[in-house]
Amino acid sequence: MSEVLHLTGPIIVGPDDVRPEAWVVGGQITFVRPGAAGDVETVRGHVVPGFVDAHCHIGLDAHGAVDDETSERQARADRGAGTLLIRDAGSPADTRWIDDRDDLPRIIRAGRHIARTRRYIRNYAWEIEPDQLVEQVRVEARAGDGWVKLVGDWIDRDTGDLAPCWPEDVVTAAIAAAHEEGARVTAHCFGEEVLPQLARAGIDCVEHATGLEAETVDQFARQGIAIVPTLVNIATFPQIAEPAREKFPRYHAHMYALHRRRHDTVADAHDAGVPIYVGTDGGGSLPHGLVATEIAELVAAGLSATEAVGAATWDARRWLGRPGLEEGAPADLVVLDGDPREDHTVVVTPAHIVLRGRRVG
Repeated sequence: MSEVLHLTGPIIVGPDDVRPEAWVVGGQITFVRPGAAGDVETVRGHVVPGFVDAHCHIGLDAHGAVDDETSERQARADRGAGTLLIRDAGSPADTRWIDDRDDLPRIIRAGRHIARTRRYIRNYAWEIEPDQLVEQVRVEARAGDGWVKLVGDWIDRDTGDLAPCWPEDVVTAAIAAAHEEGARVTAHCFGEEVLPQLARAGIDCVEHATGLEAETVDQFARQGIAIVPTLVNIATFPQIAEPAREKFPRYHAHMYALHRRRHDTVADAHDAGVPIYVGTDGGGSLPHGLVATEIAELVAAGLSATEAVGAATWDARRWLGRPGLEEGAPADLVVLDGDPREDHTVVVTPAHIVLRGRRVG
């Protein structure tokens, strides 16, 4: 392998920040031409920061935790799509060993999901009652990498429809506890009812957010609450809902309605200025490596190519507190055959993938 990579751009640092060239030296980005060096390999193409999947589950499949070999395959599938930074939005598996691997994506963990007893997918979450929530949030805040993941709503079999999982006063105390521990909080939310409660409670982010309506869109925009729509997952709502058609008809109809307006919901949030980031919900029932598909879904929902790509690169990295293409930053980058700000489809097949300064694709 060459000691130095010469990236003959354009180097797209941000939507309006483009450099003609850069180098990778000692695994780091530099915009200063290096002095005497060993072999120099030239890499041509449009360079962007490594993609971010802000809702992904390494170590999880449809049945719960998986073994290390399966976790590695999942991480490699994401890496093969150019995803080099993952916010793991809940996993029952211990994947800390990945941090010692230079050839796998970096992971920001939210610990394990926290759900109400019998109100989520079996084997995924800590299942607890409201009087345990604050303490469990503190445990997960200390175990994670600055995030905690709640299950905000799920089907309530007594009412036959989506309903909030936690009393508002309890979830407010839990979010405050997470913030005291230095962690941000996100929540799985499908329906409408839970969103204003979580906003009043001071939540930082909502996953899926299919229940956003005009009032909550404005509330989220005012408070700067981010959403990760996972539209590739929301596309499966009909399959999720269909088995409930007879037993839970209200839930069935509700899920179909949320599915039908999914793109309009994201468009309204975008127009109002709600921060939006790319997340695929890879793991569980969905495969890994879907970042390009989710970028295309955001474009279908009305984001420009620049905005959708930014939601998976420079904007997402800034939101998560991780560097992009900066002087001295780790060289985690993707090289494309065209400008993704003009044509988002070029992200489907990266020409080169560089992770920690090494070409891995």
